[in-house]
Amino acid sequence: MTGVAVDFTDVTRLYGTVRALDGLSLHLQPGEMVALLGPSGCGKTTALRILAGLDQPTSGRVAVGGNDITDVAPNKRDMGMVFQAYSLFPHLTVLDNVAFGLKLRGKSKTQRTALAADMLDLVGLSAHKQKYASQLSGGQQQRVALARALAIAPRVLLLDEPLSALDAKVRAQLRDEIRRVQLEVGTTTLFVTHDQEEALAVADRVGVMNQGRLEQISAPADVYAHPATPFVAEFVGLNNKVDAQVTDGRAHLLGVSLPAADGSIATGAGVALIRPESVRLTADPDGLATVVSVSFLGSISLVHCTCDDGTRLVAQSSSAHAADLSPRLRVAVTVEQTAVLVLPAT
Repeated sequence: MTGVAVDFTDVTRLYGTVRALDGLSLHLQPGEMVALLGPSGCGKTTALRILAGLDQPTSGRVAVGGNDITDVAPNKRDMGMVFQAYSLFPHLTVLDNVAFGLKLRGKSKTQRTALAADMLDLVGLSAHKQKYASQLSGGQQQRVALARALAIAPRVLLLDEPLSALDAKVRAQLRDEIRRVQLEVGTTTLFVTHDQEEALAVADRVGVMNQGRLEQISAPADVYAHPATPFVAEFVGLNNKVDAQVTDGRAHLLGVSLPAADGSIATGAGVALIRPESVRLTADPDGLATVVSVSFLGSISLVHCTCDDGTRLVAQSSSAHAADLSPRLRVAVTVEQTAVLVLPAT
């Protein structure tokens, strides 16, 4: 398979007075995986449905491979789609489920069987090809759904919250599997999710949506470290909110002076957003904060503390370091010397 470019050009979708999409313009490069991330109702699924042909834009155009497909019927768009619900045929074996789309396309039984077997091998389910959906786990069923979508060699792969029905461990395993398969086959992919970790882990670029508009589209690390808008900064990842004063392009907070990031207020009082991993706590009887609790998360831990001025902070550190921090311990607070976004005080 070879990837194709996908373009949304000023796409708007109205439902009565509600703007589900408000002038969406987005370019997916051939073979790229883009994740659309945002809260419920932000327009991400509407964008995917319009690309699939399951919904029509009120205005704007959609193109695939340089060809306008805005008015092309869904069954003529050559898209592969994986939904949150697995949507497998319960009366068909795994092999026949994967081969179903190939049968509709007129492939011979020999071709169908060979291609379906190849796809099952790709997703690691060759040993289960004669089983039925009811005999598989949720993660295995979603792998079958992925194999079925890829078996038809789609021009574009559409993933609509494909992992949200799975438990946390299986979800993490399968998201990595989806990324491996997508890189191997090279299909241009649009992935819709509300899970920040999921989007940041698998996508080449992440588009953050809010109220029908695309607020930022960048590489995952850039979205996390350099949010373009206050909404992106607050939606992606956990943030500490700390009172700050901005003068001459610098934010003064917690006894330190840090560069104010692009998009910050020009001067005066505001609220700085600081990532937990930028906060360092060290045991110090003369420190100005007290540990409240420690949340163990495996290799990392989150340490919650309260400063003497009432500011509440969360620091992320290795669990080995956090083991030395216990509730009621006095600690000193230091902040990494990186630019911070300072929003207007409310």
